[in-house]
Parts: sequence; structure tokens; C-alpha cells
Amino acid sequence: MKQASSRLASPSALAGWRHLLLAVCTVAVALAGPCVQAQQAAWPSKPVRLVVPFPAGAAPDVIARLLAERLTAQWSQTVIVDNKPGAGGITGMSALVQSSADGYTLGFVPAAVATLTPHLFKNPQFNLDLQLSPVGAVGTSPMMIVVPQASGITNLAELISTARSRPGQLNFAAPQTNSLPHLTGEMLARATGTTFYSVPYSGSAQSTTALLAGESALTIDGLPALTQYVKAGKLRALAVTSRERLPGFESVPTAAETVAGFESIGWFGIFAPKGVPAAVIEQVNQDLNKVLQQPALIARFAELGVYPKAGSIKAFDEFLQSQRNAWKKVVQDLGLQPQ
Repeated sequence: MKQASSRLASPSALAGWRHLLLAVCTVAVALAGPCVQAQQAAWPSKPVRLVVPFPAGAAPDVIARLLAERLTAQWSQTVIVDNKPGAGGITGMSALVQSSADGYTLGFVPAAVATLTPHLFKNPQFNLDLQLSPVGAVGTSPMMIVVPQASGITNLAELISTARSRPGQLNFAAPQTNSLPHLTGEMLARATGTTFYSVPYSGSAQSTTALLAGESALTIDGLPALTQYVKAGKLRALAVTSRERLPGFESVPTAAETVAGFESIGWFGIFAPKGVPAAVIEQVNQDLNKVLQQPALIARFAELGVYPKAGSIKAFDEFLQSQRNAWKKVVQDLGLQPQ
């Protein structure tokens, strides 16, 4: 027994070991902190996927690719544009919310997908509040109200007066049913006590062609679809739907100058799946704002009728909520039902 007991460490020896272990653990934790921070700071350490819920070649895709090119340079990692079109953006948004929340999948989301799709589809398959985090605004894309040059209508007041004198007879060429431009036209009619005869087309090219051919009295659409014809003197711009007159189109009044308070704009924003670390979302926001201030990108966006909207995550979230509320009211006022 005496021999066995002599092998046991004394209380003082045990205390010494405890102090030694505590010191080793303290050093390990201290060393681990910078390692963890280094790992976090290393994002992105691999390519980033940017989901676009529209087909290649569509306006959102063109804007997304311009942005992806600049972010690739900013991050020294390839930003891959992943087009997932279909069902009012549902296909792409469904893929986005099901992605891993590691920051390596982001979504490039146009206004209509965030504000209209949740109200116009019975099963949108995504929930902005529960499944997505706003990261930052990319830019706004106002629309333009135009008529054929030969129509004789020279301003928005005359268009409204003509519509009132011929209720339901002015053909409104709408680029797609329940699109942002289509509902903007319905908003304008409602705000001015008029009615248009809405004729939906499959897209901007078709509705513009109908206007040029004299088959329609007016259309409302984004600038890229219309400006070449306005500049060529084939279409007359009556108003833009932004709150202020636009650079390059200073002579074109805003709709609000005739119809008080009227505003309707498209926009694009970046979203992340819920659960992406806050530090990553903040970095994406800051880097996004940096590239949105590059003169070359600003100039290229202007050619496409897009105006950069740099800002904080909070500012984007507040803008998003105001837009969602405004379009929810439009859908309710027009009595639109989800399909």
C-alpha cells in the first residue's frame, strides 16, 4: 500500500498541473481568436454565385452581369451569374432561399419580384421576411410614358384629357400582364379618373412595335425599351415616372408635375438567404457601394436607364418596406387576385 500511495501526485503537484493546463488553454484561446478573425476576414475565399430570376439577355441579367464584373475585380473571386427564370421570378427565388447561408450565394432581385410576385401568385415559394435578408440597393429604373409622334398629344395633361373624353378607347400597350409598367398605367388611370383599354403583350419589344405601328395610343415602359425611339423622333416622351427629372432627359417632365404625388419606379437590390453572417452582409454592402460609385459603371448604367442607389443596409430595408407597402396597396385597389 505504501508503494502504491507513493505514486500518487501530491496536492501541490496537482495544483501545479492545473495552473499549467490553465495557462496552455489561455494561450490557445488567445491564438485561436486571430485565426477565427482571419477566416472571417478572408471572405470570399471562393467564387460567389449571383442568382438572377430572369433569363440571359433580359434587362435584369444585363445589369447583374455589369455588377458581377465589378464585384469580381473587387473581391478577386469570380462572381458567377446564375440565371433561373420562370414564374414571375419564383424559380430563382426558390433556389435562393434554399441555398446555404454561407454568403456564397446571393440574389439579384428586381422590384417586381419583391413587390408584386408575393401578391399575384398563390404559392410564391419564398418569404422575404422569413427567408431573406436585404443587403443593399443597386439602382432605380424609372419608366417613361410615351405616345406616337404623330398622335398630336404633346403632354401628359392632353393625354389625360383625351382619355377622359374617350373612356376606355385609348389602347394602352402593356408589356406583359400585371408587370410593373402595366400596373403603372392602371395606377395612372385610377389617379386621374380615366380608363385605358389595356392590351397586354409578351414583352417590351412587342408593345413598342405596336405603338410604332399605330396600333396603340400609348405605352409605359423602362427607358431602355423606349429611348432610342424617343431620340429618333418616332415616339414622344410625355413624362417620366420618377420623383425628379432625369439626367439626359431634363426636358421631359415628371408625371407628378401633372398628377400630384405620382411616382412609380423599378429598382434592383441584392438579397442573401436568412442566416448569412452579419459581417459578410455588411462587407457585401460596403463593397457594393464602392463599385456603384465607379464612374465607368455609372455611365454604363445611365445608358441602360438605371441610376445607382448606394446606401446602408438599413436604408435599403426602409426603401424596400415602403415599396412593398405601396405596391400591396396598388394590388388591393385594383382588386387583383393571386393566380
